[in-house]
Amino acid sequence: MQINSKLPNVGTTIFTVMSGLANQVGAINLSQGFPNFDPAERLQRLVAEHIARGANQYSPMPGVPALRERIAEKIERMYGAKVNPDTEITVTAGGTQAIFCAIAAFVRPGDEVILLEPCYDSYRPSVETMGGVAVVHALSAPHYRVDWAAVGRLITPRTRMLCINTPQNPTGTILSESDMLAVNDLLRDTNVLLMSDEVYEHLIFDGEQHASVLRYPELYARSLAVYSFGKTYHNTGWKTGYCVAPPELTREFRKVHQFNVFSANHPMQAAFADFMADPTEYLGLPQFYQQKRDCFLQAMAHTRFRPLPCKGTYFQLFDYSAISDEPDLDFCKRLTTEFGVAAIPVSSFYSDRKDERVVRFCFAKTADLLEQAGKLLEKV
Repeated sequence: MQINSKLPNVGTTIFTVMSGLANQVGAINLSQGFPNFDPAERLQRLVAEHIARGANQYSPMPGVPALRERIAEKIERMYGAKVNPDTEITVTAGGTQAIFCAIAAFVRPGDEVILLEPCYDSYRPSVETMGGVAVVHALSAPHYRVDWAAVGRLITPRTRMLCINTPQNPTGTILSESDMLAVNDLLRDTNVLLMSDEVYEHLIFDGEQHASVLRYPELYARSLAVYSFGKTYHNTGWKTGYCVAPPELTREFRKVHQFNVFSANHPMQAAFADFMADPTEYLGLPQFYQQKRDCFLQAMAHTRFRPLPCKGTYFQLFDYSAISDEPDLDFCKRLTTEFGVAAIPVSSFYSDRKDERVVRFCFAKTADLLEQAGKLLEKV
């Protein structure tokens, strides 16, 4: 039987490759983006309590009502925007599922979707699965600034969507208010939708504010904004997120969502609804992760790696060009097998594998592990 793959160029993800290699040789895994510590004990107890109370069957398709109400309250508190929990918020099985549904609901064969690379690796496959065409605006180290005039020149009558991500994985950069106003100006007289990946909304440093699309009413009118409880509450394996979009976009989003997973994990949703009653749990995250960033930078201070600016996420990029001229994938594999620390090559986030000798480390780890990694990397 012959099979024509929809994704002929997609193989095993770099995250699986590097985590697998780290496990194989017993290396410290700073490659894949997940914490090595557990979520709050109270949150874990709440999940167990809701399981005991019977929250074990399907939740409502859009999500547990109490959770959607909590999310709406948080949005108003954080961004000054009032959204309707019944018609504008959908709880999903993680941020990646929300991204897929946002793209699947609106992208048809031949439609163009503009991607700012390097970018999270699920965007392009989601576009191509729908028969869409990815159109790339490539960013460059060390600052990865977006040239919005150049992005504007990529817009054609076939453009259906622009995908942005702030704070941005893998670069650790953020979009500012001026960036969001530039996006608004670019899209104002078009039919282009905006998918805004904001899963690291609370992981933003140095006193900066998160420039969410929810702050800009005109921009929000064409937006699907994606969020992740896993990134916020240190439980990536629980795979729970949500999408916020105007009612007319939410209706189409839910048509795909209901036949994709139908509903997200019920006891986790119920627990999050209770846990979110205390906003200090997420309001303290910028300081929490900034301390980890600074701890890791201090641990790396005596290495030959050159840090790039990091304003958000839990990823820190380093330029290794003063150490080696190896391709970044080869360098990462050698770091893992010879020095005991796994990283991700940033070229894997570019569709053309653009290689600027930059690697990504995840610092969502305990201080002892970050310090140990720094000691090992001093030998490189």
